Amino acid sequence: MSSQNTKNLERTAHVEDVQLYINGKFINAQSGAAFDNVNPFTNKVNNHVAEGRSEDVNKAVKAAKKAFEQGPWRKLKIDERMKYIHHIADLIDKEKEEIAILESIDTGLPISQTRKQAARAAENFRFYARVVQTKLHGESYPVDDEFINYTVYKPLGVVGLITPWNAPFMLETWKVAPALATGNTIVLKPAELSPLTANKLAEIIDKAGLPEGVFNVVHGFGETAGAALVAHPEVKAISFTGETTTGSTIIKNSADTLKKTSMELGGKSPLIVFEDADLERALDAAVWGIFSFNGERCTANSRVFLHKNIKDKFIKALKERVANIKIGDPMDPSTQLGPLIEKKHFKKVKNYIEIAKEEGCEVVQGVVPKKLKGGNFIPPTLLLNAKNDMRVCQEEIFGPVMAVIEFETDEEVVEAANNVRYGLAGYVWTSDLKRAHRVAQAVEAGMLWINAQNVRDLRIPFGGTKDSGIGREGGHYAIFEFYTEPKVIHVAIGDHHIPQFGKKN
Repeated sequence: MSSQNTKNLERTAHVEDVQLYINGKFINAQSGAAFDNVNPFTNKVNNHVAEGRSEDVNKAVKAAKKAFEQGPWRKLKIDERMKYIHHIADLIDKEKEEIAILESIDTGLPISQTRKQAARAAENFRFYARVVQTKLHGESYPVDDEFINYTVYKPLGVVGLITPWNAPFMLETWKVAPALATGNTIVLKPAELSPLTANKLAEIIDKAGLPEGVFNVVHGFGETAGAALVAHPEVKAISFTGETTTGSTIIKNSADTLKKTSMELGGKSPLIVFEDADLERALDAAVWGIFSFNGERCTANSRVFLHKNIKDKFIKALKERVANIKIGDPMDPSTQLGPLIEKKHFKKVKNYIEIAKEEGCEVVQGVVPKKLKGGNFIPPTLLLNAKNDMRVCQEEIFGPVMAVIEFETDEEVVEAANNVRYGLAGYVWTSDLKRAHRVAQAVEAGMLWINAQNVRDLRIPFGGTKDSGIGREGGHYAIFEFYTEPKVIHVAIGDHHIPQFGKKN
């Protein structure tokens, strides 16, 4: 793609300064403060973003609380509320190309991938509209001829959503859609490194005509805006996706106000290839699973376990793939691997590669073209001769780095797969379905795929075990287990016995 065509693509998106969105209005932060939003491809400033702080969070929560308690949102008939939800989805579809471009400019993700994410974001809203319309109903429990007990599910009130920078628009809508569909009001604190599409979502929801205060966005930093949102006594729940240490801090700080929390945290997911696997398909999945999203994905197969009988053949194929991955401008549709989100994260990933060398790994990498030296590019990287107890196999790197580990027996690989603090995802490749099920059930992870890449079904419970998180979202799990509370109504339909304390005979 020519540089002129790339510039033309960028011109179709308007990278303007970003304000907060509170009570149906785009406003500056009360302090007047703003921060730079840096382009990961050029390391030049894209725009400036209003820096929300505790006073802005207070204002947003106050607006959301008023909208919940006094506004029409939670009182709307379900069909009426779903009209808004479908309208949001339609507007996303209408503006999905601009959303994809903004996402690529902001995050460095290749445009070919952000286009798919924008389309998936629209489906998030439609999916939860369907779930609420068809599944959001309670149960009834007759008790002899004396009672009927029944349940209803009520929205929580003001919910705080704290979202990551690695697939921001898709993951924002993944939380916003069920929260809105169930009648809650929202304060969203997006990652400070990826504000553009969060602002675009605010613009879309504003166009959809939701009542004032139902949806609010406070940009800012975790230590200030995020902490204020977590600590606010009027916020009833926090849903967080991000790094494990931050998640732990959020849980601690939520305890004082007894908030519900949902934590989708880090991962160090194993991909296990047995000697009887379809090696070509396993190769496709292994390469895609770590080098898509620029390696910045929580479910990435960052540890690949190869049976000793196929290890050499598989590694030879991995080396060929790594050499051929197209590294380039994220706005170029042919690019497969773009720059990492920011310079600090780039240095962190680069340092892990040096640690791998010190630990005894053979490091094999693709080549970043010299013309791309201004961006945060880490080439696709293989860490060969890795051992599971190495730091690079135990700690989340969150970049395009694959550690390759040899194994011989089922028991050995299961033990190694589980010998890590994380437990988010896992992948098993074998033609032996008995073994596939046995190993998948033995691996300590919230989600396992057998003979498949990371294909996410919106109906499944999404989340992990151990240090990968607490709770599940997705499907009816988000609706029933997080964004609503069950209420039980006990109805007497007969004259049951009531003790008569204090009554004179």
